[in-house]
Amino acid sequence: MNLTDRARCAATAGFAFLAVALGATPSTHAAPQSAAVPGAKSVAGKPAPADYRALPKPGARVTLDAGHYFTYGFTKPAKIGVAIMRVEIFTRDGKHDTSFGVKGDADMPSMRGAHTMGDKDFALSKKGDYLLPIPLVMPGDWEVRLTFVKDGKTVLRGAYLFDL
Repeated sequence: MNLTDRARCAATAGFAFLAVALGATPSTHAAPQSAAVPGAKSVAGKPAPADYRALPKPGARVTLDAGHYFTYGFTKPAKIGVAIMRVEIFTRDGKHDTSFGVKGDADMPSMRGAHTMGDKDFALSKKGDYLLPIPLVMPGDWEVRLTFVKDGKTVLRGAYLFDL
């Protein structure tokens, strides 16, 4: 450790002492943690956010509203790198419906905010599938949040938790 490094350490320690003396706590800068969804399964002890419904496993039919359901999943098994999340929305009679807006976000619940991609719009493919590339940068617990919007109103918010 050279003199410059020692000076930085001393300055950092001094600022930490000052912050504690002024009443700051380490959690002041931490990302907020959300409350649990009743009955939602958690990954690494971190529950799904309260305003997001825990989604069943990928491929299952999920009721969207009285006239629609959706399915979701990765186009290929998820691994480190970019994974493509696909969402398909259907009417009750099984026809594709592309009248919804779909947004997605991904993050690691155990490191909330460290790897978030922010709310992104899914792109609509020619086949009527909604697609979103998701950067999975490291192994661990991950959460993908989906938001479905129709006519400017949020219809459903769902969270899918998985380990990579």
